[in-house]
Amino acid sequence: MTTPDITARRALGACAALMIGALTLTACSGSAGAGTEDGKGGKDSPRTSAAKIVISAKNGSTGASINTTGVKVSDGELTDVKMTVAGTGQDVPGSLSTDGGSWKPKEQLERGTKYRISATAKDGDGRRAAADSTFTTVTPANSFVGTYTPDGGTKVGVGMPVSFTFDKAISDKKAVQSHIEVSSSSGQKVVGHWFGTQRLDFRPEQYWKAGSKVTMKIDLDGVEGADGVYGVQKKTVTFTVGRSQVSTVDVDTQTMTVVRDGRTIKSVPISAGSSEFSTYNGQMVISEKFKKVHMDSRTVNLADAYDIKDVPNAMRLTTSGTFIHGNYWYNKGNPPFGRQGTSHGCVGLRDAQGGQGDTPARWFYDNSLLGDVVIVKNSPDKTVAPDNGLNGWNMAWSQWVAGSAV
Repeated sequence: MTTPDITARRALGACAALMIGALTLTACSGSAGAGTEDGKGGKDSPRTSAAKIVISAKNGSTGASINTTGVKVSDGELTDVKMTVAGTGQDVPGSLSTDGGSWKPKEQLERGTKYRISATAKDGDGRRAAADSTFTTVTPANSFVGTYTPDGGTKVGVGMPVSFTFDKAISDKKAVQSHIEVSSSSGQKVVGHWFGTQRLDFRPEQYWKAGSKVTMKIDLDGVEGADGVYGVQKKTVTFTVGRSQVSTVDVDTQTMTVVRDGRTIKSVPISAGSSEFSTYNGQMVISEKFKKVHMDSRTVNLADAYDIKDVPNAMRLTTSGTFIHGNYWYNKGNPPFGRQGTSHGCVGLRDAQGGQGDTPARWFYDNSLLGDVVIVKNSPDKTVAPDNGLNGWNMAWSQWVAGSAV
């Protein structure tokens, strides 16, 4: 009987040795990123943190977003996030969400810049997790941006289209247009139209309804507009349409009639283009306003016909140089305003030098919004081209819709 007892004791001892070895192996298998004190098992039994940190820009990546790069954590709470410009160490300010679940930079990042993010978090038991990433944002050469009008928060006239001008030629027009949504509180259907490869305008069939609110949702971040060229913009912009004001210039009678909300509020004499330099016909939208502007004929290929450094109360109607503006230099030997066209294609209103005083030009400037419409009729000239300024209203709706990529 002695021999079996000794054998049993030897086997039991071997099992105990194996169990001790297994415990030793377990104690050495923790994650390198985990905490070492969990408050439960003591120093000899640490556990990996349940918190999982995700930095949206992968370590070593290029082409990171300048808008959506940030940090998120699941099953835990962020305790510290530090973002710097790699190389200089310059801090990039950011904000942590109220629940500690995410962090993002306060300002849009710069293109073509190398950054570093280091983040720490803890789980519900206080165990710590950490992550870091060094990455480079998308470069200007591999990205595109769209300059748009009108600006957010502005009040505009009923004729103001939404107009984007991109800094790169767009070959995938459908991809780009489908990531820009323009809608109006009036319920009007809004359609985009491409002028070439770098300009995209949006408008309804008729002028915007007075008092409506228009919203642009721009979601171009990461959208491939051309081969290897990606968008970087992601924002929502809103503007308000003011009262309806449409002014009609009749070249035959050399008068302008201003109609606001369906009611004529003023009729003033004008001086349209001369017979040699006639004014365009058509619907033109006020795109810029200047209390004073320098007009030099050489900039519009008219040699040295004029050079006036202080044209008052000027408002742009076309890209090519058509303005409606104050005129204080009208030849006193000519018939009064309203009798003869003397401009080089612009529409002139009687004014005083300096643009002050009770003059028709000053009144019209003060009572006009960007986006108001000025219609010229009965001129011997052609109708203004739809892309010469913000003047897409001169295109039939069917043709406008045909120029949409979606």
